[in-house]
Amino acid sequence: DPLKIDQSALTGESLPANKHPGQEVFSGSTVKQGEIEAVVIATGVHTFFGKAAHLVDSTNNVGHFQQVLTAIGNFCIISIAAGMLVEVVVMYPVQHRAYRDGIDNLLVLLIGGIPIAMPTVLSVTMAIGSHRLSQQGAITKRMTAIEEMAGMDILCSDKTGTLTLNKLTVDKSLIEVYSKGVDKDMVLLYAARASRVENQDAIDTCIVNMLADPKEARAGIQEVHFLPFNPVEKRTAITYVDGNGDWHRVSKGAPEQIIELCNLGAENEKKVHALIDGYADRGLRSLGVSYQQVPEKSKDSAGEPWQFIGLLPLFDPPRHDSAETIRRALHLGVNVKMITGDQLAIGKETGRRLGMGTNMYPSTTLLGDKNSTVNGMPIDELIEKADGFAGVFPEHKYEIVKRLQDRGHICGMTGDGVNDAPALKKADIGIAVDDATDAARSASDIVLTEPGLSVIVSAVLTSRSIFQRMKNYTIYAVSITIRIVLGFLLIALIWKFDFAPFMVLIIAILNDGTIMTISKDRVKPSPKPDSWKLNEIFATGIVLGTYMALVTALFFYLAHDTEFFTDVFGVASIKENDRELMAALYLQVSIISQALIFVTRSRSWSFVERPGYLLLFAFFAAQLVATAIAVYADWEFCRIQGIGWAWGGAIWVFSVVTYIPLDVLKFMIRSALRGKACSKEQTK
Repeated sequence: DPLKIDQSALTGESLPANKHPGQEVFSGSTVKQGEIEAVVIATGVHTFFGKAAHLVDSTNNVGHFQQVLTAIGNFCIISIAAGMLVEVVVMYPVQHRAYRDGIDNLLVLLIGGIPIAMPTVLSVTMAIGSHRLSQQGAITKRMTAIEEMAGMDILCSDKTGTLTLNKLTVDKSLIEVYSKGVDKDMVLLYAARASRVENQDAIDTCIVNMLADPKEARAGIQEVHFLPFNPVEKRTAITYVDGNGDWHRVSKGAPEQIIELCNLGAENEKKVHALIDGYADRGLRSLGVSYQQVPEKSKDSAGEPWQFIGLLPLFDPPRHDSAETIRRALHLGVNVKMITGDQLAIGKETGRRLGMGTNMYPSTTLLGDKNSTVNGMPIDELIEKADGFAGVFPEHKYEIVKRLQDRGHICGMTGDGVNDAPALKKADIGIAVDDATDAARSASDIVLTEPGLSVIVSAVLTSRSIFQRMKNYTIYAVSITIRIVLGFLLIALIWKFDFAPFMVLIIAILNDGTIMTISKDRVKPSPKPDSWKLNEIFATGIVLGTYMALVTALFFYLAHDTEFFTDVFGVASIKENDRELMAALYLQVSIISQALIFVTRSRSWSFVERPGYLLLFAFFAAQLVATAIAVYADWEFCRIQGIGWAWGGAIWVFSVVTYIPLDVLKFMIRSALRGKACSKEQTK
């Protein structure tokens, strides 16, 4: 006799598989019915389970986040090194400056240029984001997965248990009735009577649960005899007595067996088979129901001729929120592909019900080499354009993810079984769904604590908000490096003014303390997948940083070489007092440097997009301290002397006026980069 084996943890199949003598049975599956002697033919990595584990162990991905951090760090280090080299070459051989003065200027570039807060700011931002995701039902195992989820443009989703409920049900709207005086509810009731109420069989359970109350299956009748399902007859039957003392018998099972019981006639039999084939084409399983009266009132009697009552279509229904979630994902630029171990027809029917398309292929299309074609289309392109794949095994899921990544996609993968573990490990974002096996959880980056895909869409939006905060900071960090290096380089070489390293340290401490609050900043998530776009980050940072450096040089020129501030603001001249120049330069650099964050955090005008209250408070608190230092400080050790409130006010006005063009420059850079991108697309 065949075995009924639950392989869902290995293959993702929603129904138990029938295994006959001579067929392979995989370790890790569960016997649901029957018994048999088996011979071990493979162990370790040669088993189905072992192959999946080997694929997991052989996968080692380098995260995008680490690559970006390395690139930005290298850029800043090279910029600082270049600035220091220029200073050394000019200050000593050309200008013959004192050794100590040169060291001070080099320290200014080193202290102010290195974005020492970057690892902390980005880590805190991701940690806060991770906490936010956990509140939404997504526990983050690897924090950098948050950044990768923001850029995810393809989500490969397991069908069973993720898009669907993994619970068989009857599609009541498709029930076919073949007996007069019987309606769809009556067909369901007869089928429920031919089911074991206390049975754990998936089909019996789903039919009984379709009743308003499972007790209806035995209400008003007395069971005389029940014939359980067996592989030979492939049906169940119940003989019962109703309230009037009349005997009846109902049977349900494989349609072919039920048709054989009943004398339908050739024409009616042909119609029923056509309907069964139609169900099969849509991935629906059919269940036949028949009825007879037993006038002999004996459980062993043949009874009157069987009547064919109707056909029940069985399917694994989509989750109530799956269709809307997929629609939202597509709106956010995330293409959802169904990857299932079930038959192709079942996959297509589920795709049709969810509105995600029926352009699906069997796993056999994935077996060719990279240059193979299917229907005249290269396999890589077919994988990219397909809505899903059916009948897949672990190596197929792994291959799908790998080829999508090779084509430049940021790929997410959901799964719950051992069969999903290799692909979960290989994907940029591996997502173990609710009730996933330990193997799937171990291989994943994010573990969901709530069922369905809706949690993932919420997590995508949250991740994009977190990503925006991190991207805003990186543009800010690159800009500050350029402005510090270039600004103080110009002042040191043109005017031979030695800025105190201690004052740069204060600027760095106040700025970094303020910038930590960006992790709580108010941002709008991007409507499309995000990416770092390093060319945009570096271009924006270089232009904004250069502008601020030139503004600082202009400020120093006006304060040191002209009477501009005296004429315009009526303040006393400080051009002969280096200690007061130090205070004035310190305040100007502090204000404009920290105010830059409002430019980099906004997509439109910085004064239109309201920042978070915490960021605003931190900015004004830090600048109040900076202004107080510039106005009152009298520190001999760092050559600074207070300039008074009149000069402080004048510097604030100068900073506000020179701040406005930063937004304009930001728009110009974005427009120029967009134009280049369009030109490249047209060239292609």
